[in-house]
Amino acid sequence: MSIKGRQRRAEARKEGDDTVRVVRAEQMSRARAGDGDAFRELTEPYRRELQVHCYRMLGSLQDAEDALQDTLLTAWQGLGGFEERASLRTWLYRIATNRCLNARRSASRRPAKEWDVPNVEPPEPTRLGEVVWLEPYPDALFAGAIDAPLGPEARYEQTESISLAFVTALQVLPPRQLAVVILRDVLGFHANEVADMLDSTVDSVNSVLKRARASLQRHVPRAGDREAPPAPGSPSEDAIVAKFVRAYESADLDALVALLTDDVFTSMPPMPFEYEGRDAVSRFFASIFGSGRRFDLVRTRANGQPAVGAYLRAPTGTSHGVGLFVLTLTGDHISSMTRFESIVLPWFGLPRSLPSR
Repeated sequence: MSIKGRQRRAEARKEGDDTVRVVRAEQMSRARAGDGDAFRELTEPYRRELQVHCYRMLGSLQDAEDALQDTLLTAWQGLGGFEERASLRTWLYRIATNRCLNARRSASRRPAKEWDVPNVEPPEPTRLGEVVWLEPYPDALFAGAIDAPLGPEARYEQTESISLAFVTALQVLPPRQLAVVILRDVLGFHANEVADMLDSTVDSVNSVLKRARASLQRHVPRAGDREAPPAPGSPSEDAIVAKFVRAYESADLDALVALLTDDVFTSMPPMPFEYEGRDAVSRFFASIFGSGRRFDLVRTRANGQPAVGAYLRAPTGTSHGVGLFVLTLTGDHISSMTRFESIVLPWFGLPRSLPSR
């Protein structure tokens, strides 16, 4: 492109930016005057990414939506005091982060649930999990959220930072470490911006971040330690999930176990039961299949990963929703399965029951 062509493009871009600033200034003026539609126009571009931020902080879609609504209400009520020293987006993140911190500090977390699967006696679990309030996040809700611009200091790929393993590891962190590592390493805000959001100092933020990073390294497998999963939606991913569906629907334990890595891990929040290793997981699914329970599976996606809704076949022929499995793939095997309760099925557009086949 010629020098003149580049100059014209730069001038056009500047004119476009100036127009956007004028429009936003007008919207801000109307919103400060009490115009709710103007406020929604200002905040709507950030709504989805703020919900994902709250989800990372709280590990729950329901809690994230509550925190988001609280954030928007607080912003609406406090708009008159917004001095525009930071961008509107940064200001909203400040509010959302502190609303989530308040939720973690003051609200009682949902308790663990007792085993309640009829006619199934599970084997002794490998351990009892400490993160029992985790919920999955539908991929459909990520649209536009994980494409939001990141700061230059972000350390994680956006797809990695929404995975179940990463979100689970975040929930183990103390609240302040959780907030700092998300704001700094996931979203890429500068240390001085995070210090301002948390009413802290840069030195304190850097110290907290160091501890948070060390904890995450202990809980999240490093990418180089495992074979990479197939690309989302690829034929390779589709083939693995199809094999899982066939094995599970036919209660073929050998075929299911053949798909698992040696160190496969299974959990089922809000029940604390966790099984690690192919033998332990095999015994668990043997107890499920051995009870005579048979299932139909419907495919979907959660947290950037393949998932399936599970429906228990009834004598009437109808299959009733009993849960959702989210699968973590490593190479051409399954390295983790997380089972959630049937309450989450509508979030994925899945029915509560399936008609007779």
